[in-house]
This record gives sequence, structure tokens and C-alpha cells, in this order.
Amino acid sequence: MELLLVICLVPLIYLFICLCNLALRWRNSSCYMLAYECYKATEDRKLGADSCVKIILRNKNLHLEEYRHMFKTITSSGLGEETYCPRNFTEGREECATLSDAFFEMDDIFLFTLDRLFERTGVSPSEIDVLVVNVSLFSPVPSLTSRIVNRYKMRNDVKTFNLSGMGCSASLAAIDLVQHLFKTYKNKYAVVVSTESLGPNWYCGKDKTMMLANCLYRSGGCSMLFTNRRSLKHRAILRLRSIARTHLGSSDEAYWCSFQAEDEDGYRGFRLTRNISRVSAKGLAMNLKVLLRRVLPLRELLRYVTASRFRSSEQKNDQTHGLNLKAGIDHFCIPPISSEVNDAFGKGLGLNDYDLKPTRMALHRFGNMSAGGLWYVLGYLEAKKRLKRGNRLLMMSIGAGYECNSCVWEVMKDLDDANVWEDCIESYPPKTLTNSFMDKYGWINDECLGFVRFGINGLRAEFSF
Repeated sequence: MELLLVICLVPLIYLFICLCNLALRWRNSSCYMLAYECYKATEDRKLGADSCVKIILRNKNLHLEEYRHMFKTITSSGLGEETYCPRNFTEGREECATLSDAFFEMDDIFLFTLDRLFERTGVSPSEIDVLVVNVSLFSPVPSLTSRIVNRYKMRNDVKTFNLSGMGCSASLAAIDLVQHLFKTYKNKYAVVVSTESLGPNWYCGKDKTMMLANCLYRSGGCSMLFTNRRSLKHRAILRLRSIARTHLGSSDEAYWCSFQAEDEDGYRGFRLTRNISRVSAKGLAMNLKVLLRRVLPLRELLRYVTASRFRSSEQKNDQTHGLNLKAGIDHFCIPPISSEVNDAFGKGLGLNDYDLKPTRMALHRFGNMSAGGLWYVLGYLEAKKRLKRGNRLLMMSIGAGYECNSCVWEVMKDLDDANVWEDCIESYPPKTLTNSFMDKYGWINDECLGFVRFGINGLRAEFSF
């Protein structure tokens, strides 16, 4: 009888131990965001319509059709006239950037955001246990993480990770890395720095598939502080609820739709092919299929399954038969890529103007800042006092590889810091999002120009001011 009792107790004790381990692992795997700081350049680096035109006209490889293409892209991009560019652009050295220019750009962003982050939180650089930096187009030796460790004299046991080549999706990939590290290491601080190197990466050629980056990308970046210390839960602003990553790199179409290359004249740039829209849609669908089943309420999932069974072929594209994301999500951080892409996001996800407004405003005020752009959207939501305790926030990103990432945050307390929007939040949203490019330079689309001999020097003369 006693032997039988022992035989029964052993598996029960083992099961109890396993459950305790799972509970402890879950308890220690929490990922809290304590603060974030977005970068804002100085006023002398603002890009108004005239400044953009000056930079574009310095490219002597362009002809009338290329000029038309660039101005059409800029006009419809959704960017305003207060975005920022690297220092060497405003100094007229975009085509001959030096290594010093690249380091200056990185140091400016690192110091601006990290100094403020440490000051705001009261956390010393010597307390940081994990440092992750993601910059896709600049990977020097020593690494950028080593540069930060040296600047702030961090501990010699700090764990550093330098991510490159991941494009706009890198920010959430870095957070995913931090979350996994938190499962192994207890009571730690982690810093993520997310930005992009534009200074040495201006495209000087005339390939239209590679000119898009010149039109859209602007200076920006963000530093974030995370912890898994439950004792600091009361100080956290966000808690990571779930994150999903989808990589389509095994597909040749996906791999080659967004890549760095040289054109036929040997000019290096970033090429975006026509397949990128299809690849992005496929990747996001696969990604959200994984994430949403974790965060949407059961009733919404059951409703969707039931509706799908009775869906007719004519209703295949009817959004009313799709998932209602707002059943479990209160706010949406869509990457500020371009006006056309953001509208496509909204249509595909069934979002309205209110949901898309933070992304549109971030794009208009700061431009496309690659991996750092999501945090300017978050900043707008906070500055407008939309984020309330208990709200859930969906972030999505897409980038080279081809990779699609998304995550859901829980808001830990009411947020109202104006942050990087402090000097302009009262003027947003503006009465109109149109810029003055078309008003000032719309004449370039005049068909008469196509029937006359119109030299490059003459075109530059017409643009002089």
C-alpha cells in the first residue's frame, strides 16, 4: 500500500515542480519599458521645399524625367516641410560623405537620446546589463555598441548586440532579442538604440527604383530602456504582452524585393522592386495570423471562424467578414513609410482615419525614419493623451530580408508626456497635409517641356531662387 502511495506521489510531485518552474519562468520573463527618448535634429537641418530642391539639383546625373519622378514622389509622399536630414546634406556633401560624417551622425543621435534617457529615469549607464543597437547601413569596426560602451564607460560584463541589414523591421527584432534574454537573466536593465545611417548612403544615380529612398528617408532615432524587475513595475509605461516575427527570406521574390546594390553606372543605393507590396501583404498576413490568436478575445476568434464558414465567394474581399482588431486592440502604431503605404495598411486592417492619424502626423512632421519611426508614432499617441492604463497597443514593422514583425503592448498607466512633439503638438493635426512642392514647382509637369530642347542647365536655372 505504501509503495503504491509513493508511486502515485512521485509523478504528482514532479508535476508540481514543473508547474512551479513554469510559473517562475513566466514571472521572470516580463518585459517592461521604463522610458523612451526620440531624436530631434537642430533647426538648421530642416528640409523645406526649397532645401530639398537644392539637394536634388546637385545631382548632375538626372534629366527631366528623373526630376519629374522625384518631385511627383515627394509631393505624394505625405512628408511635410519640417523633416530633418544629416549635416553633410545641408552642407552640400551628400555625394562625398566621409567616415567622419557617418560617425558624427551616429554620435549625435546616440548622445541626444541616451543622455536624456539616463537623466529621465535616474538609471546610470553602469547599471545597464544589455545593450542592443540596430543600424542597418553602417557597421564599423569597432562596433557601434562598443562606441556607446566606451562613451558611457559601461561595465565590462555588459552584453552587447549589434544588429545590421534588417531595415525598418529591426527595432522590434531588437526588442524580441531583449525579451528572450530576460527569460534567462533576472532583474536586468536593457537599452535598445534604434536608428539608421543616412549620411553616407545618398544615391547619386538615376535608377527610379533606387531614387525612392532619397525622397522618403529622414533623420531620426530612438533609445529605449527596458527591465524585467517586477519591483519597478509601478514605474513602467508599457508591458510587452506578445511579439511575433515572420521571415520570408527563403523566397527569392521576398529576398530580392528590397536590397542594397549598385546600378549600371556603379552608383550604390537601395533598390525597392515592384514586388514589395505583394511580399509585404503576404508577410503581414502570416505574421498577424500568429500574433492575433494570442491577443484577441475568444469571442472574436469564434465569430471570425463562424463568419468564415458562411462566407460566399463574392464576400471574399469584404472586410466586414474579417477579424475585428479593435475587439482586442485600442491603438495602432503603423510604421510611417509613405502616404500610399499607410493608406494600404489602413485598408487592409480595417482602420479608420482616427486610427491612422498618429502615423500620418509622424510621417508629415518627421518623415520616414526607418526602424526608429514607430516611436514617433507612439510619441504622438502619448502627446495627445490617448494612452490610458489598460489599453492595448499594436505595433507593426516590415523590413529587408524580407521580415515582418509585430507586437502588442499593455499601457501600464495614463501617459501624457509631449516628448519629441512638445514644440509642435498643439499645431497637429494641421489643416492640410499637402506640401508646397506642387505650388512652387508644379510647372515641371508642363507637357510643353517635352516638346522643346530643355537642357539640364536651363532646368537648374528655372529652379534657382
